[in-house]
Amino acid sequence: MPNETRIDSGKGAGKGRAARGEASTGEQLLQDYRQMLLIRRFEEKAGQLYGMGLIAGFCHLYIGQEAVVVGMQASAHQGDSIITTYRDHGHMLACGMEAKGVMAELTGRSGGYSKGKGGSMHMFSREKGFYGGHGIVGASVPLGTGLAFAHKYREDGGICFCYFGDGAANQGQVYESFNMASLWKLPIIYVIENNKYGMGTSVERASATVDLYRRGEAFAIPGVQVNGMDVLEVRAAGAEVADYVRSGKGPYVMEMNTYRYRGHSMSDPAKYRTKEEVAKMRKESDPLDTLRSYMLERQLVDEARLKDIDRDVRAVVNEAAEFAQTSPEPDPSELFTDILIDA
Repeated sequence: MPNETRIDSGKGAGKGRAARGEASTGEQLLQDYRQMLLIRRFEEKAGQLYGMGLIAGFCHLYIGQEAVVVGMQASAHQGDSIITTYRDHGHMLACGMEAKGVMAELTGRSGGYSKGKGGSMHMFSREKGFYGGHGIVGASVPLGTGLAFAHKYREDGGICFCYFGDGAANQGQVYESFNMASLWKLPIIYVIENNKYGMGTSVERASATVDLYRRGEAFAIPGVQVNGMDVLEVRAAGAEVADYVRSGKGPYVMEMNTYRYRGHSMSDPAKYRTKEEVAKMRKESDPLDTLRSYMLERQLVDEARLKDIDRDVRAVVNEAAEFAQTSPEPDPSELFTDILIDA
């Protein structure tokens, strides 16, 4: 891959047949579809449980952005690390964490991945290489850079997939991290999930420059802009960038142009945008509908198979919701665990 700010001659990797990953097999596409559908149905159920008062605190849903993490995860290897911000449920599911454990953490139960102590924004799984959602804006970037340093120091061949949003892209700690990552050629992909709004402020009002994929140029970090609503484009661009980073050439910035259908969090009425804007995105750019139409048009799947997948996914999510409501609450003694570690 050339050391420049674009993978191809267009504005990003989402140009042409090759960029969309035309070589993907039918089974690969069905797996992508199932993963995105699992995230969509899981988040819809989480929204319902929140409305019932079973999920407390903040809860940020990933509905609309599913193609980003599913497409990127296709390039992940065993031993890689993943870190993100507080809109993290989709990332957990995409890296193989069980829906039951994630949902139980949302409801604060002992069967959750952090024993009910982390909630929506702070759960982890070292087994799956998932190093957390983080509530501090931009915190995933220096932490992810540290994970990348560990990969290089240990010479384990792993890379870090570090996710953050368009709002976090304006944080100072991001650029300190970029400098170190470039200086030491750390194996990290900085994935900016640009969903157009940092909380309630549009990216145009918050950023002096809106081509976020170019934010690494001052540190000699190449970048690319990708259609984050199309899993085929994300998969193709992700594979190319991951190969670049694994080759030892250093970090890369990927700006994913995506969109969230819900508010910033469940408590956000999202009055800063029109219903027509959201409806237009759903109608014209929904990642699930896009992949579904692609497969049907090429006769890679039929309606019956898609209905079976939806039925299976709903069963998984319903089971997770049941487990999240019946799993016991943490014992008070858990207040004193996981505080210190002998090193």
